[in-house]
Amino acid sequence: MQHDSAQRDPNLSAVIGIDVAKATLDCFFDLSGQHFQLANDDNGIAQLLSHLRPLQVQLVVIEATGRLHRQVAAELLQAGIPVALVNPQRAREYAHSIGKLEKTDRVDAKVLAGFGRAAQHHILQKPSEKQVELNDLISRRRALVQMRVAEKNRLAESQQPKLAKTQAKQLLRLIDQQVQDIDRAIAELIDSDDHWKRKSEIITSIPGVSTGTANQLLADLPELGELNRQRIAKLSGVAPLANDSGPRRGQRSIKGGRQPVRNALYMAAFNAIRYCDRFKQFAKRLTDAGKPFKVVVTATMRKLLITLNQMVKTNSVYTPKLIASLP
Repeated sequence: MQHDSAQRDPNLSAVIGIDVAKATLDCFFDLSGQHFQLANDDNGIAQLLSHLRPLQVQLVVIEATGRLHRQVAAELLQAGIPVALVNPQRAREYAHSIGKLEKTDRVDAKVLAGFGRAAQHHILQKPSEKQVELNDLISRRRALVQMRVAEKNRLAESQQPKLAKTQAKQLLRLIDQQVQDIDRAIAELIDSDDHWKRKSEIITSIPGVSTGTANQLLADLPELGELNRQRIAKLSGVAPLANDSGPRRGQRSIKGGRQPVRNALYMAAFNAIRYCDRFKQFAKRLTDAGKPFKVVVTATMRKLLITLNQMVKTNSVYTPKLIASLP
């Protein structure tokens, strides 16, 4: 093991940063200053757990890396070790704030440990096998939809050769079939779980909110109904953030959070403004007050999310009487 800094009190709780790559795990222990590299496989993760089990671990911080981080995060949670999954952009911004402009796996691991110590983070909960399967199906569906959009754009190009257009049409038919297959698999998976099925019924009871939106929220926002309105809005990236300095009051904006959730909420809010009286009237008040369309939709996204959060929390489907009673 190589040491990056002086020894500190070993009785304190440690924060560990792990930079995850396809083949390796670069680990940094902030109290001891120890840095070591392990293989990102069963043996390497077993070695990591043997290092961590005797320690008082306050938090392990890992960047979200698609599928690469899943095994190590799951094994750590199984061992009862707290894990936070952070947005790589936020970690990089923290690195710049402390003057760490260089970027290597070793540096990133140390930055993640410092970031874990410096800020509060959402602690992961161990997902069930069904949750992992749902997440994978939703992720695959999202990728297929992106491929479909790309192929449709190519097909629309007038200068495409005849063969290219023929292949694009064939590929579009295949993608459409695969999307339908995944939609059926998602529906069967949700129907097999009473909690998910009820949650989906609650979400889709709002006029304009589709089953696709419900599936997206079930996969990417399992905390829906478990947090207060401020935390669920910030977690989803639709909370208005202040931009003030001295007497200046800057325009509020949203940033961060979970991009797939924001995308789903955007389409749901757009439809709710058309089909649901509650959100139609809300959007009209903002429009009449001179707010631009983007602000209107963003505010509606937040209001829709908070409404859904309260409905799931109280196990209540949408009715005008219920909505009138909500705060």
